[in-house]
Parts: sequence; C-alpha cells; structure tokens
Amino acid sequence: MADNNDFEVTPWDVEGTVDYQRLIDKFGTERLTDDLKQRLFSLAGQDNLYLRRDFIFSHRDLDDVLDDYDDGGEFYVYTGRAPSGKMHIGHIVSFYLTKWFQDAFDVNVYIQIPDDEKYWAKDDLSLSDIDHYATENIKQIAAVGFDPDKTFIFRNREYIANMYDAAIKVSNEVNYSVAKSVFGFKSSTNIGMSFYPALQMLPTFFKENPCLIPAAIDQDPYWRIQRDIAHKFNHDKTAAVHNKFIPALTGPDGKMSSSKPKSAIMLDDDKQTIKDKVHSQAYSGGGDTLKEHREHGADLNVDVSYQWLHNLFLEDDDELRRIADEYSSGEMTTGEIKDILVDELWEFLQAHQERKENPDELVEDMMYDGSLASEMWNTNIELEK
Repeated sequence: MADNNDFEVTPWDVEGTVDYQRLIDKFGTERLTDDLKQRLFSLAGQDNLYLRRDFIFSHRDLDDVLDDYDDGGEFYVYTGRAPSGKMHIGHIVSFYLTKWFQDAFDVNVYIQIPDDEKYWAKDDLSLSDIDHYATENIKQIAAVGFDPDKTFIFRNREYIANMYDAAIKVSNEVNYSVAKSVFGFKSSTNIGMSFYPALQMLPTFFKENPCLIPAAIDQDPYWRIQRDIAHKFNHDKTAAVHNKFIPALTGPDGKMSSSKPKSAIMLDDDKQTIKDKVHSQAYSGGGDTLKEHREHGADLNVDVSYQWLHNLFLEDDDELRRIADEYSSGEMTTGEIKDILVDELWEFLQAHQERKENPDELVEDMMYDGSLASEMWNTNIELEK
C-alpha cells in the first residue's frame, strides 16, 4: 500500500499520486521532448491531442523508430487488452492513439487479448467469464475504427498453436530470478503467471521491422525484459510510448477501475449516467463554498474535470485556456466545468457507441478474414538464435 508520500506502479495495480519524473527515473525511460513530438507530427502530417498535451509523456527509442521510418523503413504497432471486465474510458485511450499511428503512418496493428493471463491473475474469474468479457471488449476495440485489412486482433488461447514454439524459446531466455525481481512474483504466485510474460513479449517478435507499443507505463516491465533478450533472436529492441494514468473520477490518486464503477465512465454509459457520475463523483479542485471559490479559484492540478478536458477531450487550445483562466480565478464554478466535461464526454462516447452498433463484420475481419488476419493465421511464428 502506497502512503501519502509514495506511490506504487505494477502491471496489475496503481496506488498513490504518481510522480511521473520519478517513474521515468525508476524505469529508465526517456521524457518525450517537444522537439521529438514536433518531429513525430511532421512525419505524420498531423498532430495528436494526447501527445500535444503531454498525456503521452515518456518513450523508449521512439527516435530510432522515426529515424528508420525517415530512411524508408517500416514499423508496426502492438498493444492489447486483458479481458477482466467491462471497458471504461481509461482502457480505450491507448487504442485511439494506436489508431492515430495506423492512420498517420499506414502501419499494421496487432492487438493481443490475453484471455489466459486474467485467469491466472484473477481468482474470481472463470474461463467462461473471461470469454464473455473478451467478446465484449473486442467489439469495443473494433469500434475505434481500425483498418480491418491492416489489423489483427487475436486471443491467446485461440492463436497459441501459431506462437507456442516461439513462446517456448522466449521463455527459455528469462530465468525465474529475473521474472521475480521485475514482476514481484511471490511463493503463492501460480506457475501460469511466471510463463505469461513470454506471451506478452512475443508479438514484439512477429515481424523483423521495428515494433512500437502505445500503452500505459505500468506495462513497461515486460518491454524491459524484451529489450534485454531481443538481440538473442536478431531482433530490434521494442520501442514504446507511455501514457499517464487517467485519474479516477473520485480523485487524483490511483487510476480508474471497472471494479469501482463510481470511479469510472464506462464505454456503454448513456448521457444521463455520465451526467450523474460527473456531478456526484468528479473530484473538484474548487473551493468548499461558493464564497471561498470566488475568492481563491480552483486548483487545476487536482480537479478531475479539468484534467480530463486537458488530457483527453477538448481539442481547442484557446477554449481550454479560457476555461483554465476562468476556473482558476473563481469566475467559473465547479458545476459549470462539470457541464462542459459531460458534453465533451458524451460527444466522444456517442460516436464510439454508434460505431459499436454493428461490429460483427469488422470483428470477423480483424480477427480472421481481413488481409492481415488471414496472413497471420497462415503463419507460424518462428524465432532463430
């Protein structure tokens, strides 16, 4: 448990108020500089809200990927979703960033659904529970709007025959001492969990060209191990870009959780539910009374409504500055900024939900019938030292 002066970040949990510079130092990643972002935007021919507003804050070897691309090379993008429950806003952000990379650079996207790991990690989930969540999660991911011929969504338990030989070879290069040190495995940890990292690392070896992973920084331990062993298979170290954690509605500590419904906006929430949650639960940096708020204004650093607008939803920089000025001065009230957030959230989710209404054909293409999916089902992943 993290105390008020500390925080804890693992692939399974986030506690406390995260100090992102300390996390960069601890994990050994690099700050995503303005110069590197501008170079990325220049090559992409467009910018991106998450990157522009520093929600994507850290990276591993993004500069090398761009060097290779600038010289005529290609890269691919890999991310994933562990199906342990319904999806919320925090889960879908990395997929929208992944789509931006696909659209801007015309790259293939590989999306892993580790329907094995959650069975090993969660004592209260049956395989049938996980199958249900996997089916629903995949529909949500397909609704993001990926190119169905350049996207492969795969469930580990379905695709395992195509990648098991390679997974054996990856697992043989990582001893238990390293896995225990990196992931904090205990004597009570089941042996499935100790094998699983080989499976999450494996898609970084799917192709010979560089792999770029957009994901929250809590997943970085997997990529640190991959970077230590990639040379043994004559592959590049995987590159990554890391997003910050979206604060729970209920406060800036930790992150949203499907198991805590009041802390999250779910992807299938309707507008009234969103309004009710935001107005009753969204942590405010404003004054305790209207008089105090008018005198001192709001603390934007802890106000969840402002942070969500800044990091995720409000594209217009001038409008954001206006809101920041008026709210921090006390001219704008907490209720007013919450109304703005409700409108922006609903605009985003309404479009997403409309795309999810008839996803079956898209899902089939991305999992089985599209050009990339068909290619992958006819491929046995091979690794040679």
